[in-house]
Amino acid sequence: MSSIRRPISLAAAVLTAAALGTTALVLPAQAAGGPPTQPMEIIGGSLDWGVLASYRAYVTGMAKGTITVADGAKQNEDGTLRFVEPTGQYDPAGGHVVKAAFKGSVTFSSPAPPTGHGFEVKLSDFRIDTGTKNLTADVTKSGTTTQDVPLAKVAFAGQAMTNLGTTLTKEAADALGSPGYENKAGDPLTAKLEFKQPTPDPEPTPPKPTPTKPTPTAPQPTAPAGGVQKVLSGKLTWGVKESFRKYVLGAGSITPAGGAAKNGDLFDFAFGKGELDVKKQKLNASFEGNLRFQYAAHGIDMTFANPRLDATGKTGTLYLDVKNASGSKTAVPFATLDLSKTDYKTKNGVLALNAVPAAFTAEGAATFANDTTGSMYKAGDAIDPLTLSVAVDKDATLPTTTGGTTGGTSGTGGTTGGTGGTGASVGGGGSVGGNLANTGAEIPATALLTTSGVVTAAGAGALFLARRRRTAQA
Repeated sequence: MSSIRRPISLAAAVLTAAALGTTALVLPAQAAGGPPTQPMEIIGGSLDWGVLASYRAYVTGMAKGTITVADGAKQNEDGTLRFVEPTGQYDPAGGHVVKAAFKGSVTFSSPAPPTGHGFEVKLSDFRIDTGTKNLTADVTKSGTTTQDVPLAKVAFAGQAMTNLGTTLTKEAADALGSPGYENKAGDPLTAKLEFKQPTPDPEPTPPKPTPTKPTPTAPQPTAPAGGVQKVLSGKLTWGVKESFRKYVLGAGSITPAGGAAKNGDLFDFAFGKGELDVKKQKLNASFEGNLRFQYAAHGIDMTFANPRLDATGKTGTLYLDVKNASGSKTAVPFATLDLSKTDYKTKNGVLALNAVPAAFTAEGAATFANDTTGSMYKAGDAIDPLTLSVAVDKDATLPTTTGGTTGGTSGTGGTTGGTGGTGASVGGGGSVGGNLANTGAEIPATALLTTSGVVTAAGAGALFLARRRRTAQA
């Protein structure tokens, strides 16, 4: 029997996120009593934030510029900005997290010298996430748009999302053109959200007996014949590259953060946004979270973040934000994906891909390069396969993924990898650590030791002795 639903506007919806990583979100009691237990779709509301009052004064004052709102955004009487028509949901079963995206844009501009200071910065597609406590937006500068840039950390706390404290990030400072804005207190943030609340199904009426004709079985739901569908939820399980993980875990650590979490030997990444077109066989999906690989004795400190999948037909590309000794780069085309066994058809509202084969691009291999020996990898080298699932039905349930292994074959509907490796223990602060591990025959020891260009003689000697011991044992 199909559910009977009615919208209930919860004006200025109240929600709370406990500080320092423990998220507890409370909503008003339903008509029947008690907090909600099912996801609640956002159907209205607004976001008020002015970025930084002193920056706005600089733009319209010293820089002789303008502040222009568009796409539905408004400027309030006090100079702050209002963004409207939010979409998203509150998920009580997924950690009591509210994720909301708002419509509207603001452009800060100043004419060229000598009249002004010659800049133009556009911010759009504002998003809040009470789980990561991030406020993000798309930033357009010098004709280039960077999506989902973290602009501020938000102090989600208390029952009303009113006048919440914000702290500007390094990325916000880069966008606004001054390093002095990093870690500076931004304008307070206020969000008002309205939700659509599902009601329980009515009591079923006993069916009348039909002795001469059986009741037909309802057919399973199928994916629509065509058209773009918005992805409503998803999850990615991945480990970058097994042999590199083992090498780093020899005497280092792997720390997941920002929406990434350990799952066996692999890591889960939280869903960001995406679209699926079954007819045209297209999928794009972005995920949130980062993995920091650290091996101090060998000078390794690398972070891989915010994986994004862009697939058409039988091929696809995995993009990553990468931070290494050379600096930070966004949207690096890190790997190619083999989707030859994927038909893009959903089952019960879910597209599930198991162990999709992946291989380095030239850019992906180059992220491991150094000034002495270059990269130990080359384009075409296999990396860990990806296991992911996305849902286009708000009532769909994502399959559970097991991250204890990394191999396997790609297909639709699977959730678990194939061949495994050595286990890893969980260290302090959520990082992964372990004892000395085999680096793997595929990685040249010299190249690994110089991954970041900073290698100590003691570290090189330790690895050399370890190799000698393994040879003797063999």
